Amino acid sequence: MTASGSDALVLFGVTGDLAHKMIFPALYAMAKRGTLKVPVIGVAFPKWSLARLHKRVTDSIRRSGGIDNQRALHHLLSQLKYVSGDYNDQRTFTAIKEALGNARRPAHYLAIPPSLFETVIKGLGAANLAEHARVIVEKPFGRDLESARELNRVARKVFTRDSIFRIDHFLGKEAIMNILYFRFANSFLEPIWNRNYVASVQVTLSEDSGVEDRGAFYETAGCLRDVIENHLFQVVALLAMESPADRDFGAVHIEKAKVFQAMRAVKPDDLVRGQYAGYRNEPDVAKNSDVETFCALRLFIDSWRWGGVPWYLRSGKYLAETATEVLVELKPPPQRLFADSVPATGRANYLRFRLSPNSAVALAARVKLAGKEFVGDQRELYLFEQGPQEEAPYERLLTDAMAGDGALFTREDAVEAAWAVVDPVLKTHHRVRPYKRHSWGPKEADALIAPDGRWHNPRLNEASG
Repeated sequence: MTASGSDALVLFGVTGDLAHKMIFPALYAMAKRGTLKVPVIGVAFPKWSLARLHKRVTDSIRRSGGIDNQRALHHLLSQLKYVSGDYNDQRTFTAIKEALGNARRPAHYLAIPPSLFETVIKGLGAANLAEHARVIVEKPFGRDLESARELNRVARKVFTRDSIFRIDHFLGKEAIMNILYFRFANSFLEPIWNRNYVASVQVTLSEDSGVEDRGAFYETAGCLRDVIENHLFQVVALLAMESPADRDFGAVHIEKAKVFQAMRAVKPDDLVRGQYAGYRNEPDVAKNSDVETFCALRLFIDSWRWGGVPWYLRSGKYLAETATEVLVELKPPPQRLFADSVPATGRANYLRFRLSPNSAVALAARVKLAGKEFVGDQRELYLFEQGPQEEAPYERLLTDAMAGDGALFTREDAVEAAWAVVDPVLKTHHRVRPYKRHSWGPKEADALIAPDGRWHNPRLNEASG
């Protein structure tokens, strides 16, 4: 595999929702920056004309934020080609080879259902379209440990290890990247970033909408597979990892994989599964469905740094807010010198990362109130807020994958280690618990965290948590 940049992008699933919602706007952004310099060959089953594909792309960009650069749009459309065909038919891959022309280092993006990953990868291998190519595989990479191992085996048989890019758009977010920077660019954090000072860690990813038109997908996945095992585990890895030897992405991947390998396998009593009221009436959802639209779990990392510290992860549809936040709660002072230094209600000092919809890092510290009495209040100090001109995740990840930069992608051993943590409860678990729409999930989730406090519920209309 050459280290040179890709000289073409082959987009499987070009007529699908992911391409329409995420990938076309990313390609348009790349065209505006002048970084889209290669042909884009769209591949899908429908017998579309190129004109219809152009209309689809234009509609996507208009919906995602508007067309503000006609020259960039024209450039993007001029780079497009379309191949219609069945992924099970080798003639489709012959047509792709013809469309590639003189391109010899394509990047193949599999924006298709996971059930088709193996078919397409094998088809690329049989057509000799993989030798100097890269493959970009959308999540979920497998649906359990066994299927992830099999998919890794199939991919490695066709592509070299460093040419397989397992995409998780969460890793392309500016706020997620800031966790890594904040942790290792500041010396004050390291002395307290361990089991001696951290009482617990919470990660919440909440959405105030339901599954919408994704009922069929959710019936095959559920919240644990869709969000917890990938997105939230990646956040945990960045928070829990040891310092890499250097900034090389290989060194970062090594330390993240160690975190997954140190995670204790989840047991049924560490997991609360919920289902919002009315989910079973959604289109393509079984009337007796036991699929979870909410998931809360307690996790332990059996390492020297984090031994005994509980990590609580929570995500769900139709919750009270749409937000992603991390709360690292510190242990109270060892001596109660001031009566209110260990509050009877509320929290001890904490560090809070707001990851979405905006970005901020805040530190909660107690300050004395004016007067003769030694009483105080806990206030948040904001340390960072999001800048306005960041790259969108898919733009960043597409650019990196085509350049061969694997820093923001997931490695094979990390994928398998993460699946191993949740594998025991994918089939053996308690039934889902109902919860009201726009609540914070079933009451059983509150009981799960009760031994270590209470959930931090993001509040978007005020500065403090």
